[in-house]
Amino acid sequence: MTPPSIPAANGTTPSADDPRKDSLIEYPSMFPIKVMGAKVDGFVHAVTELARQFDPTFDAATIELRDSRAGNYLGVTITITATSREQLDGLYRALSSHPLVKVVL
Repeated sequence: MTPPSIPAANGTTPSADDPRKDSLIEYPSMFPIKVMGAKVDGFVHAVTELARQFDPTFDAATIELRDSRAGNYLGVTITITATSREQLDGLYRALSSHPLVKVVL
């Protein structure tokens, strides 16, 4: 017995080959990503440039910054317009592999 399909927010049921059926994210949506790294010159700029590569509509004015308790690290929250799982996966890979980035959440 197969479980019943759950209708999407727009009332339609995703087809079996629709990649959205496996996602809890409804695209497009605003998607926050937290990036942590050493508090050095160029860190915020690097994160901003990567965000723009994957979301041309990214607004740098939405960036939130938070210093670590000791002030050695900086948390940067970017909010992008997520359009697909592939876009998010690519951005997470690019951020995670950047030499200034320590953690991506």
